Amino acid sequence: MSGEWRAGLRNRGELAGLAVVLASLVAAFSLATDRFFSTATFRTIANQVPEAVIVAVGLTFVLVIAGIDLSVGSVLALASAVLGVAMLRSGAGLLVGSLLAVLTGLACGAVNGVLTVRFAIPSFIVTLGMLEIARGATYLVTRSQTQYVGARVEGLADDFLLGLSLPFLASVGLVALGQFVLSRTVFGRYAAAIGTNEEAVRLAGIDPRPVKVAVFMLAGALAGIAGIVYTARLGAADPNAGIGFELQAIAAVVVGGTSLMGGRGSVVGSFLGVLIIAVLGSGLAQAGAQEPTKRLVTGAVIVAAVVADALRRRQGA
Repeated sequence: MSGEWRAGLRNRGELAGLAVVLASLVAAFSLATDRFFSTATFRTIANQVPEAVIVAVGLTFVLVIAGIDLSVGSVLALASAVLGVAMLRSGAGLLVGSLLAVLTGLACGAVNGVLTVRFAIPSFIVTLGMLEIARGATYLVTRSQTQYVGARVEGLADDFLLGLSLPFLASVGLVALGQFVLSRTVFGRYAAAIGTNEEAVRLAGIDPRPVKVAVFMLAGALAGIAGIVYTARLGAADPNAGIGFELQAIAAVVVGGTSLMGGRGSVVGSFLGVLIIAVLGSGLAQAGAQEPTKRLVTGAVIVAAVVADALRRRQGA
């Protein structure tokens, strides 16, 4: 049996395991509360996760190359602020404002990638700096005030099909595209190879630097798109948007089976990780759990996922 075939079986097994965990959570909360198992609850969860799903797709690629991006929450907020200010103060239309928001995220990602690659600085440090830079820029752009855009952008988040919003359906399509790129294209295979052994990639005559920069640019652009979705869902650009969001998104990716050590990941797994954390939060809230309890349980799930990843790597060694 070839290594690629074994890896495929292992990945399908991990996805099946995540699906079982998700179904188990739904079943447990359905038994524990009277209101959880309902169409309204599932629609609410689905329509609240598109930003997390979109950002998780980009972070999956970043973690696969053994990087990290702590700036995505602040970049989301900055992109949202650019969209809101462009529409309110400059009279820009939704299309132009959205393009500016995506370009803002792309630029932030490019800076992260270039600095990380050009000066061989750990991406943790570079993106931590970008987290502060983008947050400060957000406050400056918005003058630390929420920008209420209203109906001009809210239509993007309206119910589109069976009570599901267009951003949710689009995010599912993005997951499918991201999984295809990661598992079926040269770019995705280069990314995985870089995360596994960058020096071996270099010795094979492949320059890893353009791939790494492209991955960070992808993560930045997707954070910009998430900023548009966030603005549409709330009808406003909040300068405090996305605080702590990067940790939630990274947690979802790790819960979904992507290794923090690089070289292995699944966009579909990250999507299931987002749903697991969303269901966990919603279920605990309906069960009457206080915020400290919710954070404690969610943190325990994240630690368990990291331990499971360490055990998988040890067994594979």
